[in-house]
Order: sequence, then structure tokens, then C-alpha cells
Amino acid sequence: MPNAIDPAKFAFDRTTLAPIAAQVAPEFAAAQPFRHAVIDGLLPDQVLDAVLDEFPTPEAVPWQEFDRPTEVKLALADTTLMGAATRNLLAECNGEVFIDFLEELTGISGLIPDPHFSGGGLHQIRQGGFLKVHADFNRHARLQLDRRLNVLIYLNKDWDESYGGALELWNEDMTAAERTVAPLFNRLAVFATTSTAYHGHPVALTCPPDRARRSIALYYYTNGRPDDEVQAAHSTLFRARPDERVRRSARDELRRWVPEPIREWIQSKR
Repeated sequence: MPNAIDPAKFAFDRTTLAPIAAQVAPEFAAAQPFRHAVIDGLLPDQVLDAVLDEFPTPEAVPWQEFDRPTEVKLALADTTLMGAATRNLLAECNGEVFIDFLEELTGISGLIPDPHFSGGGLHQIRQGGFLKVHADFNRHARLQLDRRLNVLIYLNKDWDESYGGALELWNEDMTAAERTVAPLFNRLAVFATTSTAYHGHPVALTCPPDRARRSIALYYYTNGRPDDEVQAAHSTLFRARPDERVRRSARDELRRWVPEPIREWIQSKR
């Protein structure tokens, strides 16, 4: 079969990615409410088809479950619980060619991937799930690096708009979502991660019970960041939309107000 691809051996091609990065870079730099870009069809469909075929169901492996007022979702970062095509794609996204592509596209040099996929990996949100608007944690606790970039690869075929789940990008004063991005199959969203890059999909999904909003989440870091982006280390910062009150769980409040070393000490005594 001509042009057949073995998803477990797929590798990014520099000559294919370089012109895409050059074309999209101006869009990324000028985008509002913060730097971002959306690219459709970056990956061969066969590669993501294979990822979907081996995507674990909620019952198949021990997903990390989030069930809080601010988020209801499942996450999986343990690559030993993933299939060969998925592990290969994650490795490629942490590899030289793709990182060079991201650096050219975003203008952020010295990007460092996360081999632990902290907070990332595979995400799955079922009917009724949501993720309230937030800015992400800004320091990797284990690597002690600054979080600079989010990459999301969506895996949802035949996704009806009525299901919800669009990624919303909110302005800094939280008066409006200035862009929404439907989570469609083979769509990649990339955006700069700062303490005011507010995003989420805050409305509960209304997809059928046998469907889920599936994605791959990848985060990239640097050793230091521009002076105008520097903030004290913080965990996820949830923000209320107009006429909304964000209720935080006791655990979220602990993460918000108690320094990480003290939280770790508390956990060690349990």
C-alpha cells in the first residue's frame, strides 16, 4: 500500500514542519487574547487513528480522576499504560524535530519537554465533565523549570458542536472569551502559558454517554522566562466568568494558599 505509515514508527519530518512554522508564526505572535495558533491536519490521520484505537477506556487502566467544583476529568501520564503508537507519538512530540518546530513557530527558544508529562499525557472528559477557566501552574515542581507553552492535540471524530467542549480563550480581565476552538480530530492548538493566559471549557459536556472529549496534552518549559512574565510560583489559578462564582474544593484551597514544601510535608505525614 503506497504511503502507508506504521504509527508505532512515525517520525516528524523537518522539511514538512519548517514551512508550516514559518507560515503560522506571525499568526501566533499577533493572536489575541494571548499568543496562540490552531493548526489542522498537522499529523497523518493514520497516526491519530492508531492512537484512538488504543486509547484506554475509563475502566481499562487506573486513570487519575478529578472530581472537583473546578474540574471533572480523567488524566493519564503513565506511558506504560499506553499503546505503542501513543508512546511513539509522545516521544516524537518531546523530540528534537518537533521542539525545533515549536521554537520557530512561537519564537520561544530553549524549550525543554517534560518526560514525566506532569498534568499532561492523555485527557478524557465524559458527559457532564468540564474544566473551569484557569491559568496553568507556572513552575514544574520536579524539574524546577518555567512553564512556557501548551500543545493540545484533539482526537474527536464526528464531534457535534452541540456536545460542547470547545476550548475557550479568555481575556485578562475575564469579560469575554475572545476565541473558541472546537476539539476536532487532528486539530492542534498551541498557546503561550503565562499567569494570565486564561482558558478552559467551563460548560459541562452534553455528548452521548458512549462518547468522550479526548486529547493529548503536552507542556514545554524553559530555564527562566521574560521579566514581564515573572510571577511567584503558583498552582492552577481558576477564574470566574461574568455572573459565575467558582467554588473551590478544600484541596484546591490548600494548593492555592499553602507553599508546596509545606503541602509535601503534610502529605508525608498522612
